[in-house]
Parts: sequence; structure tokens; C-alpha cells
Amino acid sequence: MSGRERRALVTGGSGTLGAAICRALARAGHAVCIHAHHGAQQAEALARSLCEQGARAQALQFDVTDPEATGAALGRLLEDGPIQILVNNAGVHDDAVLPGMSARQWHRVIDVSLHGFFNVTQPLLLPMIRTRWGRIINMSSVAAQTGNRGQVNYAAAKGALNSATRALALELASRGITVNAVAPGIIASPMAAGSFDAAAIARMVPLQRPGTPEEVAHLVDFLSSDGAAYITGQVVAINGGIA
Repeated sequence: MSGRERRALVTGGSGTLGAAICRALARAGHAVCIHAHHGAQQAEALARSLCEQGARAQALQFDVTDPEATGAALGRLLEDGPIQILVNNAGVHDDAVLPGMSARQWHRVIDVSLHGFFNVTQPLLLPMIRTRWGRIINMSSVAAQTGNRGQVNYAAAKGALNSATRALALELASRGITVNAVAPGIIASPMAAGSFDAAAIARMVPLQRPGTPEEVAHLVDFLSSDGAAYITGQVVAINGGIA
């Protein structure tokens, strides 16, 4: 937990994992900006819920793949001060084996996870640098580390995000800003429930259960804290022991 309130932006904050991260950062005392694209109503409801609990929260809507719309939305956000905690959580799946994958499927996944990372992160950097303190956490995946059938597009996007994490960490280290990636494995969610049954999870995961969104959120909260000041340029796996 940080010793003072900071402004945090979580992209894809309306989904199962993003919402858990928003709640964890709010509990840590930060003012949370909850981004959504298609889930604007869920983001608004989460912001209201957090405010009712005494936190500071707001929702905002834009498409991370649209540089102009993203820049405009972030410009308005920065009018109230810099963002010092950024969680690049927005991402999509559009699975198919590569021989049957369409160009649209390839570009859609790359656009959200990789180009979205650039469109959101780049405008926030100079204001963050001026504060001499920052935390950037990029949500990756075990698929980038081990591969996964039917997810060449997703593995490629998250693998590139891992490399970008390491390079950006080098650029920002002298400015008091850390940059890390978190690589979840199978995490309990409606999406995972439709893809993995209990037998498959027991076979794939040494701990023989899915992780919870809250467990991932705890890790993100720690990497966002003053206590993680000496951790940067890392891809931190949270996958129940999957090699």
C-alpha cells in the first residue's frame, strides 16, 4: 500500500479482472479511473459502488485502438493532474488456429493489446515523469510464455507486450518509474468457465484450481506500491505453477 493517494487508470476496468484490480487499488487509497469501451454501464456502476464505499472513482469510455479518441479522453483526464499508476488491462481474445485465422482476427487482438498499450501509455508518460514517481503494470498472459493452440494472435500480442515492458523499464528507471508485466494463467471468470472444465484444470495446473481475480489484483496492488520500488522490467507469472 502506498503512503499517499495517487491517481490510477485501469483500462478494461469493467471486466472481471479489471474490476478486481480497481477495487484493490481503491482499497489502497488511490483515486481510480475505470476505463471501458463496450462495458461503459458496468464501469459506471463500479465507480458508483466504490464512491459509496468512500473511495474516489470515476468511469470513462473510449476505444484504445483509436489514437485520436484515446488522446482526447486522456487529455481531459490529465486536466485534473497526472496519472501515476497505469494498469494496461484492456485485451480481447479472438481464437482460431492460424490456418483458419482471418486477418480481422489477427489485427483485432494485436490492435487492442499492443497498439492500445501505446495509445494509452505514451500520452501519460511526460506528466508521470515530471512527478518522479510512477508504476506501469501491463497485463500479459501465460500464453505469451508457453504458447497456446488457437491463440497465435494473442500469444504474439502479449509476447510483444512483455518485450515492450522490459524496454520501457530501462527508459524510465532513472525517473522513479517502474514498469512490469503480470502474466496470469487460468483465472476464474465466465470466459475461463467456458474453456476449461475441472478435469482440464487439474491436468494443466499443479495447484489444481484456477486462480481468482482477487489474487491477481493483490499482485497488481503490490507492484503499484512503494514496497515494489526495486522491481522493474519483470514479467511476473501468477499461474498456479504452470511451467
